[in-house]
Order: sequence, then C-alpha cells, then structure tokens
Amino acid sequence: MRGDGTEQPPRLLGISGSLRKASRNTALVLEAVRAFGPCRFEMADLRLPLYDGDLEDAEGIPASVATLADQMRAADAVVISTPEYNKNLPGVLKNALDWASRTKPAPLAGKPVAIVSAAAGRAGGERSQFSLRHCLTPFNPRVLQGPEIMVANAGNAFDEDGHLLDPKSFEFLTTLMNALSAEITRARLEA
Repeated sequence: MRGDGTEQPPRLLGISGSLRKASRNTALVLEAVRAFGPCRFEMADLRLPLYDGDLEDAEGIPASVATLADQMRAADAVVISTPEYNKNLPGVLKNALDWASRTKPAPLAGKPVAIVSAAAGRAGGERSQFSLRHCLTPFNPRVLQGPEIMVANAGNAFDEDGHLLDPKSFEFLTTLMNALSAEITRARLEA
C-alpha cells in the first residue's frame, strides 16, 4: 500500500530464456505484460557467468546474480518464457536458476509463476515447459497450471510490432495473465 491507502500496481518480473535480440520468447513475455494490464514491469537479464562453485567460493555471488535474485524476491509474480533447444530448456535459463538457488532467502518460494513458450517446432516448446516445471520444483513457487501457452512456428507467429497474430493465442494468454493477477490478489489478502 502507498501512504494514501491505495495499492500499488503489482510488480511483474519477466524472464526470457533467450538472449537473442529479436527473441520470440522476449516478445511473448512482452505480450504477457500487455495481456496482464497495468503493472510495474521489469525484464530480467540472464547474461550471467556460468555457475561455478569455485567462483562462488572465491568471490561470492556475482552482482548480476544478486540483482536477478533481488528482482525475483521483489516481484509479486513472475512470467517465464522458454524456447526449446534440443527438446529441453536452454542452458542460459537453467544457469540462471542454478545461480538463483544459491541466494538466500529463496527468491521464488511461494511466488506465483506463469510459464509460456515460443519455439520453431510444431509443439511450441512443450518439452521445454515440462523441463522448466521440473527445474522449478526445488524453488517451491506457485506455478500456474494453465492454460498452457505454447506458441508454435514462432518465427511466423508475431507481427512486426511483436504482437501475436493469432487472436485466440492472445485470448488464452490473457486468461493465463488473469489467473496470475488473481494469484497476486490472493497472496496480498493472505499477507
């Protein structure tokens, strides 16, 4: 709450599992934000060093990792979009999770998380979503179960402004974001 008794718009953290400049997964995160509506949005930066226990022992948690973990903790909810690389989530996303797991307090514990994916294949990242759900288990977030958003043939699924071409896909995405908003409301009421 602000000093005037009104609630701040929710803080939403976007995580794209792709580092590409023209990433369709980054576009999908931004579409999720558009579907979500008014919020305070931040996009995570996954350009992190590779996890190395010796580096952690010698230098501690890198500043870029601490920033990511702080963003996770500060967010009311998280949207993660994962591409599918060789039938799995990309290494950059797994690396970010491995680093985040080394920070305290646990950055995603109890946090509402929506998972979406965009991939070149016809399944739209189905296997990478499954892998990501598995990798999130130790973090104990509240992962939304659906609707599942898997954008297939991602190279042709967005217009030049980064908006989904298929209205039904955006409708499903809006349903998922409404569910994420409801989870935020529920968490605020429980607090």
